[in-house]
Amino acid sequence: MKRGLLLLALILGVVPDAVAQSPIPPVTTIPSPDSTRASPLNYFARSLILPGWGQASLDRKLTGGLFIAFEGVALAMALKAHAEIGHLERTGSERLEEKRQERQDWLVLLAFNHLFSGLEAFVSANLFDFPGD
Repeated sequence: MKRGLLLLALILGVVPDAVAQSPIPPVTTIPSPDSTRASPLNYFARSLILPGWGQASLDRKLTGGLFIAFEGVALAMALKAHAEIGHLERTGSERLEEKRQERQDWLVLLAFNHLFSGLEAFVSANLFDFPGD
């Protein structure tokens, strides 16, 4: 008899209190501050690829601008030295080795700019939510 009443109650949509289950409250997850931004290695990789990109995404536009400006100057000087090497090779000048050394110096500065930009972005990302005081 109880089975029949329970079946009828289920069909009609009326469930007695003894059978009804209390609903499970939904689980709300609040994102932690660290999960709302990318990892510091992500910013390091961005600035390693293009100096200033990681800084710009951390809203450090002046620092990023300085890194990209130095990148432009060093790249232009390396290209200028490369063009002068071509001219010195054609003329057979004695200054050829000096100019090759100058080009190498500018290329090394380019590599260091990438590295320092990446390291600065990594440190800035780690200190992003650190109080300014």
